[in-house]
Amino acid sequence: MLDKLERYLNFQKIAMNTFRVRQEILAANIANADTPKYQSRDINFEKILREASNSEEKEKNSIINLNLTSKNHLNRKNIQYFFKNLLYRTPDQPSADQNTVDMNRERINFLENSIKYYASITITNGYIKNMMSVLYKG
Repeated sequence: MLDKLERYLNFQKIAMNTFRVRQEILAANIANADTPKYQSRDINFEKILREASNSEEKEKNSIINLNLTSKNHLNRKNIQYFFKNLLYRTPDQPSADQNTVDMNRERINFLENSIKYYASITITNGYIKNMMSVLYKG
């Protein structure tokens, strides 16, 4: 039972971390909407979540793990998962200054990502409350 809880919470941690990074990428796209030659970026959420989940399992089973002794240390996982998978978005209508940010698309993606992030938090909180209720009633 604790394994199942740990797997669920680890998955939610990875998902929320991926939502957070995607939010930062979309915010950077919106902030650079008027920057000439700026190329809009995004990630493939499903692919990164799948890779991160698989990698998390492999790291658990491996003998050698990095030991982070400070919160300022770079987390190898974040760099590996997100920055190697940054994609360029193909513009629907290219602009004269070669900027590929489509503000309508960025706003929709930003809002959708925010809703999914908060839904993930709400679902996780509900799951934890249910588990606490079961433990207390015992």
